[in-house]
Amino acid sequence: MPFPLDLIVRSRRVITAGGTRPASVHIRGGKIVGVLAFDDVPEGCPVDEAGDAAVMPGVVDTHVRVSAAGRTTSDAFEITTRAAAAGGVTTLLDMPFHGIQPTTTAAAVGVKREAAAAACHVDVGLWGGLAPGNERELAPMFEAGVFGFMCALVASDASEYPAVSDSNLRVAMPAITRLGVPLLVHAELPGPIAAAQAKQRAGGGLLARLSPTRRSRRRYRTYLESRPKEAENEAIALMIALCREFRTATHIVHLSSSDALTPLFHARSARLPVSAETCPHYLSFVADEIGDGATAFTCAPPIRERENRELLWAALAGGLIQMVVSDHSPAAAPTANAPDDFTRARPGISSLQLSLPATWTEARARGYTLAHIAEWMCRNPARLAGLSRKGVVDVGFDADLIVMNPDARWKVQEESLEGRVFTPYLGRHLYGIVERTYLRGRRVFDRCGPCAAPHGRILTRSP
Repeated sequence: MPFPLDLIVRSRRVITAGGTRPASVHIRGGKIVGVLAFDDVPEGCPVDEAGDAAVMPGVVDTHVRVSAAGRTTSDAFEITTRAAAAGGVTTLLDMPFHGIQPTTTAAAVGVKREAAAAACHVDVGLWGGLAPGNERELAPMFEAGVFGFMCALVASDASEYPAVSDSNLRVAMPAITRLGVPLLVHAELPGPIAAAQAKQRAGGGLLARLSPTRRSRRRYRTYLESRPKEAENEAIALMIALCREFRTATHIVHLSSSDALTPLFHARSARLPVSAETCPHYLSFVADEIGDGATAFTCAPPIRERENRELLWAALAGGLIQMVVSDHSPAAAPTANAPDDFTRARPGISSLQLSLPATWTEARARGYTLAHIAEWMCRNPARLAGLSRKGVVDVGFDADLIVMNPDARWKVQEESLEGRVFTPYLGRHLYGIVERTYLRGRRVFDRCGPCAAPHGRILTRSP
């Protein structure tokens, strides 16, 4: 090398752009300047000897909700990004609707950026929110540096997600197409959900119509049947039709229904700019194994049956689903008034720190490799957001790296998690321990040492 290096990270299992091989990753000025032979180590250069542990790109998680419930915005970002670093996530994108002031205006984008600026352990970007009536704010938010826009077709129970209508989308989508950024969509329609819930009430007789029994409210099956696949299927059909009309890059978030895979296949075969993600909880859990009152599993769309899960895995392997992201939503523990009631539980699964090992555990059991994980959780999410220097171990990319022992098995316990979160993964055995996390060549997490001071940046979309 013509100039001194800041660091070399080397391992016999480096997940590079060209495959997995022994290599030394040379870092200077926060960038990767060489991915060379294992023994290519200049004398006197600092070296992280990873041995047989895997070195792979930092995870890029484009679906994270940073909640400020009971905390300041900066505290929420500090806690969330510390958990991200511990889980091997080096870049996250915050969703616009959840706990913190919604980023539905350029002014709100500026407020959130300023509050988070000195608090982040990893790099953070922001999605803008598409809400009814804020179409004129799209261009200003774009100029403020958001990476794209997020909307929901159904309102949340907590009214955090204002639902957009077909008419809202018809106004907004041409503008988003001109801006050249993606529109992310929570794809459930309210009609099928309302019909399913009405059917549940009618099927239970007068007593159920007046007040569902405690036993019914504790059953996961009751919650699952209240959010049927039709809600997703019809919403995705609508978004495909609008995508065909306006040619807006349309991304379906947290895909749960395997029935929607066929229309997505036809849309992509027709070269429509449609993409989709799924989440670790849809790839890990199955509805039949969720016990009564286990409200930590509550999410929207819901976790579905075993066959549905395997079809999602097949679609991921075949490229019909392009990525796995956490859909991290810091869920509050059940209250004393409703400790085990699915009808009153707030949807959301805390999983940011566990996303990588949870997905890897299920992937390795099906014969997939860390190269697949790097594609699904690093490269493709970075592409969605237009992060051209993230998600790959290659020359010119940011030196965002994970040192992970992929063969180590461990049990998820509350004390092992940053923030002591309420999560369905508690007690579950997972493979993959993140030993160290580097952000632009600087160690931001070390399992055997103290956590470094916040080093992350608030990112803006590149022109």
